[in-house]
Amino acid sequence: MKTLPWLTIIGMDAGGFENLPQPARMALQVASTIIGPERHLSMLPDLSAELLIWPVPFADGVDIVLAKRGQPLVMLVSGDPFWFGAGSQITCHLSSDEWIAHPAASCFSLGASALGWPIEKTDCLGLHAAPLSRLRPYLQAGKRLMATVRDGEEIARLQAYLCDQHFDESIIHVLESLGGEDMKITQIQANQKPETAFHHPLMVGIMCAGSGRAMPRSAGLEDDWFIHDGQITKRPVRALTLSALAPQNGQHLWDLGAGSGSVSIEWLLAGRSMRATAIERHAERAKNISQNALNLGVDWLTIIETENLDVLDDLDKPDAVFIGGGLRIQLLERLMAILPSGVRLVANGVTLETDRLLGSAHEEYGGSLLKLELSSAEPIGSMRGWKSAYPITQWVLTT
Repeated sequence: MKTLPWLTIIGMDAGGFENLPQPARMALQVASTIIGPERHLSMLPDLSAELLIWPVPFADGVDIVLAKRGQPLVMLVSGDPFWFGAGSQITCHLSSDEWIAHPAASCFSLGASALGWPIEKTDCLGLHAAPLSRLRPYLQAGKRLMATVRDGEEIARLQAYLCDQHFDESIIHVLESLGGEDMKITQIQANQKPETAFHHPLMVGIMCAGSGRAMPRSAGLEDDWFIHDGQITKRPVRALTLSALAPQNGQHLWDLGAGSGSVSIEWLLAGRSMRATAIERHAERAKNISQNALNLGVDWLTIIETENLDVLDDLDKPDAVFIGGGLRIQLLERLMAILPSGVRLVANGVTLETDRLLGSAHEEYGGSLLKLELSSAEPIGSMRGWKSAYPITQWVLTT
């Protein structure tokens, strides 16, 4: 007879215990411990199991589950445990034969069904434990978004955020108790005060509207998207740099001498699974990087305020490395010694000294060397002429 896993992860909906599939109900009946949110535990009939409310912070609950390894345990979650849910945060610690899951319909499926929106054409975000600024890359007039939110009070903050971003005409659909008998849908405009309070559990559907600025999907955001002190990889050079870095799904970038963080931020904008670590020794620039990352919706950027060479050995290995500042022979030699095979390395230089250094590196290690000379039209009296920027030398190497 096949041995059942000790951990059962059950997605619950508003229908409670009676809506669960038979295997899920059997797991609850034989469990020695059941852990979950208080509202889910309140839906259960009288059972012999010990009932534990999932603690705050969330990680403490993970420790409780792992401490009971091998005992029959049920973990209750909302909807689908593996779509913005807690399932993967537990199963990453377990082997595949230690757990089984019984998902319910996700809140996004329920929300799309309630609104009649095509879910494949709607961006879905989990904002119940993340800042509202993660909406920023997706805000565009005519765009539909669905998002989980922390609680009813978050609706007013969402309205304020949309107005701050000049999407004040957006329509917000507040979806309360989805799938239950008391399900309620309230439609409000971002710039209008609601006439009622909202209660957890809830999520929102947003139809974006207003004069707000949409973020382009191509690499090379305009420089004015970023707070900076002049130390920024300018838009045309940044676009070419990101092309050379060639971000791929789920990869990790080291941004060394990050300046404003523009390269690592655009790297993260390539996809939600991207990772980046920005190293910057100047405190004010590190502060700018942090604010830029928050403003542009990639608050998970890791920022370390130190010298490049002081931290390399402590970082998770990268898939790509960009040297935007602090380029010197010692840094290149150290990178050549520690980088694994297959890492894409891109270094930009603007001074005569870095130009010579990159020329020597190209001669010694190979790769490709590119000279970028850009000019822009500027007024000359009543006419216009070409004003040249400092030429940029770019070295690209795959280790």
